[in-house]
Amino acid sequence: MSYQRYRPTDMPPVVKNLIIINVIVFIAQLVLDKHYDVTNKIGLWPYGAEPFKPYQIVTSMFAHSPALIFHIVFNMFVLYSFGRVLEMVWKEKRFLFFYLASGIGAALVHLLVIYLKYGDMSQYGFEFLGDGTVQSSYAAFVNNQDKFEATVKALAPAVGASGAIMGIMAAFAYLFPNTELYIMFIPMPVKAKWAILGYVVIDLFGGFYQIPGDNIAHFAHLGGALTGFLLVLYWNKTNRKTLY
Repeated sequence: MSYQRYRPTDMPPVVKNLIIINVIVFIAQLVLDKHYDVTNKIGLWPYGAEPFKPYQIVTSMFAHSPALIFHIVFNMFVLYSFGRVLEMVWKEKRFLFFYLASGIGAALVHLLVIYLKYGDMSQYGFEFLGDGTVQSSYAAFVNNQDKFEATVKALAPAVGASGAIMGIMAAFAYLFPNTELYIMFIPMPVKAKWAILGYVVIDLFGGFYQIPGDNIAHFAHLGGALTGFLLVLYWNKTNRKTLY
């Protein structure tokens, strides 16, 4: 098994640069959103919505909610904690491919679920104003009244590295299932396989049973976890010498 060694105080280059990029984008959102609407440009809008652009499938995984600093802090902490272990095992190119693939998989699953649930957003006649708000014609409201309120809530850009992070967590749990983790508010260590399974169950519940005020893209998390798990499962079956 090939294993790249780093000092405990070092970060492998891909993890380090991913954290730097995410922090720079977050600062840009905070500073430039008011004048340039950065978050709405790089966040992932539902397919059919006027602001949707294909490049958002990639850019959205480097953006985070400007109103919730915990969002980026948690994601970067997990990337540092688990990502550096995977990068040391896989080395830079494979880890970067895995990270991007998990994030893209998360975005595609999110788009698919929104499309299956609400259809093409263009059917609702939404008009996107310059300040990021949305309005719709009266006819669109009348014709789709049963779906209209829920659709408006769904019509928002998804941002965050959480899909890629869930892929990392799934891969870590697969490769190091019995590693004991200390989780906040739980007074005893929990094995990685059970901790990550717990996160998946929470996202499944949140995805199928909408809780009022919950604005988390649970299916994006699940898409990232599934993509990461399938990738590491495939790699482990085709090249057992490099994984364990």
